Amino acid sequence: MTVTPNQEQVIDYDKYLDFVYKTTSAPSTDFYVLKERIDELQREGADVARLATAAFGLSAEAGEFTEIVKKIILQGKPYSEENIFHMKRELGDIMWYMAQACMALDTSFDEILKMNYEKLSARFPEGYFDVYRSENRVKGDV
Repeated sequence: MTVTPNQEQVIDYDKYLDFVYKTTSAPSTDFYVLKERIDELQREGADVARLATAAFGLSAEAGEFTEIVKKIILQGKPYSEENIFHMKRELGDIMWYMAQACMALDTSFDEILKMNYEKLSARFPEGYFDVYRSENRVKGDV
């Protein structure tokens, strides 16, 4: 990459692809290494299939929910009963994948809600949102 003042950055595509190649983990590029990693995780007690189902599904369904909201806010789609119903249906799909994640992690919705409440209560001890505390977290607050 060559950069000089007042000049647009130029990125060499082939060098970038080489960079991507070198910074990608082995399980991401080699099926047999991925299979070994999955087998290792299974031996450690991870429910890899259910975790993958949950992760892929949560991401996809959140994207579908976001797409509706984007179209309402940015593209003039009406905030109508039909679209509200559609958003609720997508939230239902999200909950289905949340249940998959809870099963994979041997937990419950109640435990997850309690953990989230405790985390946010510690982050915002006054009981309300604070920009500073949101951006400047104490060690261990993830």
